[in-house]
Amino acid sequence: MSDIKKVVLAYSGGLDTSVICRWLQETYQCEVVTFTADLGQGEEVEPARAKAKAMGIKEIYIDDLREEFVRDFVYPMFRANALYEGEYLLGTSIARPLIAKRLIEIANETGADAISHGATGKGNDQVRFELGAYALKPGVKVIAPWREWDLNSRESLLAYCETHDIPVEKKRGSKSPYSMDANLLHISYEGDLLEDPWTEPEEDMWLWSVSPENAPDQPTYIELSYKCGDIVAIDGKPMSPANVLAHLNKIGGANGIGRADIVENRFVGMKARGCYETPGGTIMLKAHRAIESITLDREAAHLKDEMMPRYAELVYNGFWWSPERRALQALVDQTQEYVNGRVRLKLYRGNVIVVGRASEDSLFDASIATFEDDAGAYNQKDAEGFIKLNALRLRIAAKKDRKLLD
Repeated sequence: MSDIKKVVLAYSGGLDTSVICRWLQETYQCEVVTFTADLGQGEEVEPARAKAKAMGIKEIYIDDLREEFVRDFVYPMFRANALYEGEYLLGTSIARPLIAKRLIEIANETGADAISHGATGKGNDQVRFELGAYALKPGVKVIAPWREWDLNSRESLLAYCETHDIPVEKKRGSKSPYSMDANLLHISYEGDLLEDPWTEPEEDMWLWSVSPENAPDQPTYIELSYKCGDIVAIDGKPMSPANVLAHLNKIGGANGIGRADIVENRFVGMKARGCYETPGGTIMLKAHRAIESITLDREAAHLKDEMMPRYAELVYNGFWWSPERRALQALVDQTQEYVNGRVRLKLYRGNVIVVGRASEDSLFDASIATFEDDAGAYNQKDAEGFIKLNALRLRIAAKKDRKLLD
């Protein structure tokens, strides 16, 4: 432990990371640098500065990363239409590579020997933080207190605070019983009643959205403008990436959009139940597929769909900085050159309904697709040879295998 002189800690100012801060100081006899990220979690991050100072921290980083988060992580992921196991929009997963990146940057700036985080030994986040850190700085040392100490309950953490003079709020009050994580893309809930997959979540658990049955009985229409696969304006008003997502979260939540109750397969091997609110992301996924439907070539679109589960798995498992994710991203981004135009949506009681799409780069040709007279744009007789050529192997096989007729 003597070779650890300085550690950069991902610090929220809450109970766990406050205990970790003091534990690092005492166990490793090292200097601690704290890093607090504003990813749009909806809580003030500045109070972490005062808490860190009270712990004797001299180097304190509090960074507003909202625009970088959406521009460089959320937007690229949504160009791929990423969805893990058919349901999860990867709200927690996509934030971790940015936090890992900043931890390493601060370690380099301050000459730190190691980084530290508050992820437990049972979850995915430890993997995501550490894979990202090692990819960006192979020789970095990582300290994961939850895998080292014996403080395995809230009561033991509070007792540690009592004996080590750590200023934290000890009263539960109206504090949520759930383990929660939030950023501009989503808010997640785990633990407590949710540990029984049969138990329905309590209505007052959800913080970002009304229930569909309590949503307005009148639809809300919005129009999203796209450039190279990214939303650049809402209802004709140009917006930055972070403002786009914040706006969609607000309007989506008000219409009961974005709730998900999932049992997912964690990378570490166990199944876990989580509930998520991703109102803006739910709208973004539906709209992006809509603009792609008129601007992407069929085979390019199908290739993207084939790759998407692999891409989503890489993000979920913490391989954002891997060469394979970057290679997939390059392919995805190349397909987005002509994904430009507008999508009109109707939001109604938990539903995102596409009602219009238009693009100067559209591949949709009404003169060919029409059921009316196409003036010779498409020769229907050509279909006969097309069908027979595609049927040839089936006809040959059928002559050999009479069981198909049984």
